[in-house]
Amino acid sequence: MSEFVRLEVEDGIGTIRLDRPPMNALNAAVQEGLAAAATEATMREDVFAVIVYGGEKVFAAGADIKEMEAMSYAQMARHSAMLQDFTRALARIPKPTLAAITGYALGGGCEVALSCDFRIAGANAKLGQPEISLGIIPGAGGTQRLARLVGPARAKDLVFSGRFIDADEALAIGLIDAVVPDDEVYAAARKRLARYVGGPALAIKAAKEAIDKGLEVDLETGLEIERMAFASLFATEDKAIGMGAFVAKQKPSFVGR
Repeated sequence: MSEFVRLEVEDGIGTIRLDRPPMNALNAAVQEGLAAAATEATMREDVFAVIVYGGEKVFAAGADIKEMEAMSYAQMARHSAMLQDFTRALARIPKPTLAAITGYALGGGCEVALSCDFRIAGANAKLGQPEISLGIIPGAGGTQRLARLVGPARAKDLVFSGRFIDADEALAIGLIDAVVPDDEVYAAARKRLARYVGGPALAIKAAKEAIDKGLEVDLETGLEIERMAFASLFATEDKAIGMGAFVAKQKPSFVGR
């Protein structure tokens, strides 16, 4: 990780904490830290779900423009791979993930949120992809994940205009899943993810992969992805535990194997 990003684990929930005051600008060190934290959260067996959180005041206000301003095309051609690598790392965490959004989630900050499975925002949050105002476009997944989440027309509206939207509009278009008071964002995130702690980790991993990979292919290929994932779970201890508990009318105690 880095001095600006850390993974905190409590009661089965990992929190990837951004901490680069004042606005959590996503410079190269933060990007590398997010990728490293995502890898650690993936590997740790005591982490069942992950919150990405920027603190009480701001989620992330975007990339570090001062760092990028002087870059040439050749430099950005190399650096742009890192931009997508760290959001890919977050998206590929094989556990439920949730962006707990306070304040601004703009540009790269919005793209970090888009890399999570779920998003909860404070009532005063602002989201958007304002890169167009800099003469560029989103480069960390914004044009792709946003369109898949809210549809192409709404994604084009946000990307073409660069406008900020408030939490209520974000909820209405499906960009976020819930709006709560600003001071309850992190607690609401923990409550939302607590249901997965102690759950069948391999089945959740398989479900996430089947949904995410299925969205990238035609229906028949997606159904085959689902079929193979479904069948593979019959080789797990959790399948035996879950079905045995159901037959015995007991609560299962999954072991993640």
